[in-house]
Amino acid sequence: MTRPMLAVAGAAAVLALTGCGSGGDTHKVPPTATGSLESLAAEVKCKPNMQTDADEIRQAICKNTDGKFILATFATDRGQREWINDAKDYGGYYLVGRKWVAVGDNGVVKALRGTLGGDVELGTDHHAHAHSG
Repeated sequence: MTRPMLAVAGAAAVLALTGCGSGGDTHKVPPTATGSLESLAAEVKCKPNMQTDADEIRQAICKNTDGKFILATFATDRGQREWINDAKDYGGYYLVGRKWVAVGDNGVVKALRGTLGGDVELGTDHHAHAHSG
């Protein structure tokens, strides 16, 4: 398994723990934050638990008063976009900044956006594919 795929698998595991949410975003969004994983984590008051520390991606599990989330930083824009596109298959909410992503449930992502700025992207909704029987 490649490092990016391990990172996606880790994000999927956190998403399974966080569940789903819904609602609109009516808060004013600050300018999008930039910086290292540690500086972004400090902005949202979490101590990152590093899961992947590689040249292409640095990824940590974070927890703060808003909840649990994945925080990842990337060496390149292309690497970030490829990771997001792969990870979106697992569903969830993605807060996307320049060379960084935070992944969590809707409430956590909305709260993080109030501090870090960025754009929210939604993963694939697999509930529509659920089989009842």
